[in-house]
Amino acid sequence: MAQNEIKKVGVVGAGTMGSGIAQLFALYDYAVVLVDTDDSALGQALVNIRAHTDPHLWEQVEGRIRTSTALEDVREADLVIETVFEDPEVKKEILRKLSRICSRSAIIATNTSSISINELSQAVFGPSRFIGMHFMNPPKVIKLIEIVKGKKTSEETVSAVGWLAREMEKEPIVINDTPGFVSNRLLFALIGEAIRLLDSGVATKEDIDAVMKYGVQHPMGPFELADFIGLDIALSVMKYLYGELKDEKYKPSPTIEKLVKEGKLGRKTREGFFKYG
Repeated sequence: MAQNEIKKVGVVGAGTMGSGIAQLFALYDYAVVLVDTDDSALGQALVNIRAHTDPHLWEQVEGRIRTSTALEDVREADLVIETVFEDPEVKKEILRKLSRICSRSAIIATNTSSISINELSQAVFGPSRFIGMHFMNPPKVIKLIEIVKGKKTSEETVSAVGWLAREMEKEPIVINDTPGFVSNRLLFALIGEAIRLLDSGVATKEDIDAVMKYGVQHPMGPFELADFIGLDIALSVMKYLYGELKDEKYKPSPTIEKLVKEGKLGRKTREGFFKYG
């Protein structure tokens, strides 16, 4: 796929990231098909996209996003981005189906935040066209797109995706495949250490967050950020990194496991490390 031939985009998964990615492409005049098995999730995605779109741009965005419960409707897409739950087997099943549905020239990407691109590429027919596109939340705001090359990813694919990112005024950073990539290797080491400081009584979560915001100029402290990400997602990523890297700094604390078990997942449930609303 040549870099200027990407016109239609498929996004699989209408959760927070999928809807945000669909919104971003629509804002930059790409035709988008947003697919999810749950029709109510698609309806909610459009509600959320509208709530976070400038009113004078909504007609343009709405007109460029088509929703569907049929995966086959991404058939004509030049680029398809998988954004489903952070589980290797779930993702592989979607990628196998996309390999059969999409044209052989289409780029297939995953928005995984931690899972090995080399591992996931085993489910893709023609792995040279498979790549990681790790968007940050919210996609329309955060400048970075972490572009992750697998061993079989072609330079043509890397070039096309990098060009696309720059067309949307993003900063594409190309890295080689490793569990957690760069962003989450650093991020979850920080969150894990913050929880250990809390657990050992060194400081309160409020004060730990304040140190990072006012001393290191982070826009959010590690506990506020974990709540923003979602503690269930954070726990899943930490478990994956610990399992892959066998590094104690990624071993989840019983504190975060307890919060997730209690259904306190952060902002989306109005309680995590902090309470909201």
